[in-house]
Amino acid sequence: MHNFVTRKIFPQILSNNFIINNLMKIFKFGGASVKDAESVKNVAMVLKSQGFAKCLLVISAMGKTTNELEKVVELYFKKENYQTEIEKIKRKHIEIAEGLFPENHAVFAEINLFFDDIDSFLRRNKSPNYDFVYDQVVSCGEMISTKIVSEYLNEIQFTNQWLDARDYVKTDNSYREGVVDWAKTEEFISNLNKEICYVTQGFIGSDGNNFTVTLGREGSDYSAAIFAYCLNAEAMTIWKDVPGVMTGDPRKFKDVTLLSHISYEEAIEMAYYGASVIHPKTLQPLQQKNIPFYVKSFVDPTKEGTKVGASEKNQSEESYILKENQTLLKISTRDFSFIAEDHMSLIFGYLSKYKIKVSLMQNSAISLALCLEDKFNTVDELNEELQKVFKTEVIKNVSLFTVRNAKIENIDKFYQEKSVLLEQIAKNTLQMVTQ
Repeated sequence: MHNFVTRKIFPQILSNNFIINNLMKIFKFGGASVKDAESVKNVAMVLKSQGFAKCLLVISAMGKTTNELEKVVELYFKKENYQTEIEKIKRKHIEIAEGLFPENHAVFAEINLFFDDIDSFLRRNKSPNYDFVYDQVVSCGEMISTKIVSEYLNEIQFTNQWLDARDYVKTDNSYREGVVDWAKTEEFISNLNKEICYVTQGFIGSDGNNFTVTLGREGSDYSAAIFAYCLNAEAMTIWKDVPGVMTGDPRKFKDVTLLSHISYEEAIEMAYYGASVIHPKTLQPLQQKNIPFYVKSFVDPTKEGTKVGASEKNQSEESYILKENQTLLKISTRDFSFIAEDHMSLIFGYLSKYKIKVSLMQNSAISLALCLEDKFNTVDELNEELQKVFKTEVIKNVSLFTVRNAKIENIDKFYQEKSVLLEQIAKNTLQMVTQ
């Protein structure tokens, strides 16, 4: 399953002139843009409209494959029949390939091989570590999708080289939430030949023992930013099924508009508060090197979309972000004493231990309210630990509603028909936790 190559690294000395003429573009295509054969053909159309020279494509798993492979891992740990599920996922990929290739194409054998690898890994595996097994299995979605897309593009004369991202993106062994070793990663990636085109995977890297490590859910955007940073790219574009970054999710809010220009800072804030169109970790590497970042529609690639970067045209429009499936945790001392620094240190130590992210925090003298994102379903264990010292109350399935650049004089309308459990207004940002 792990075909890793050790490389001898040579320092690359580039003249300024060479750098200017040698800039690559980074394109990232998510699961929705490669969900079936027609979608893969559409990727080729997008590339045709944008120019395919000096381009590195970062591609996610096809459609909902990540969710389906998560189910395989779940069944495996429950000691239930996971083979049927693997077979289903394999069938889906073969059908996509049948819509793209002649019947005896070499890609079919490759697809079969990937699925045999998953099966044999699970049969041989001795590790009880859920996160480790998760990463080895779930990462196969990206491996298969990139192989299909790369082969198809070569078939239609978009010549490219397939890259195994695990040979380039190096991480620690924090499975499911890998921390990038930037020095090693940059060393490997900067050696790529910038004159040719590549197709590689989002979401995955590898640790010091060459085991696969994923970069967190939706981590493909982050992968694209890692490649952009290490290659000093000209620009990075994420292709989505929306026109760009909107003032709110059109599926949840009425009357939203397109933000055509926003600053890195605004985009980072929006991502932090939960705007799903941008992955929170994506922006910092790009900002550090001032690499422009575009969010565009693969449905209409000629449209301008959103540009994130330094610009005089940057907008600060009122924007709405709804983050669902949050947990509200209220903590107070048993003896009505103050929540002091040592208490805070203990609480945040536990939050770190259980990998729980704080979306909003509010404290008074004797209590602390935290709106939490519980990605790994560990909030009950956290609560158990805290109850040894504190009084706690846990309210699950709440939503965090954020209004950026709020017009404070008009905020009354946001309270209508909402049961507000917690609210906070700071610097034109209104936040409320609702049930």
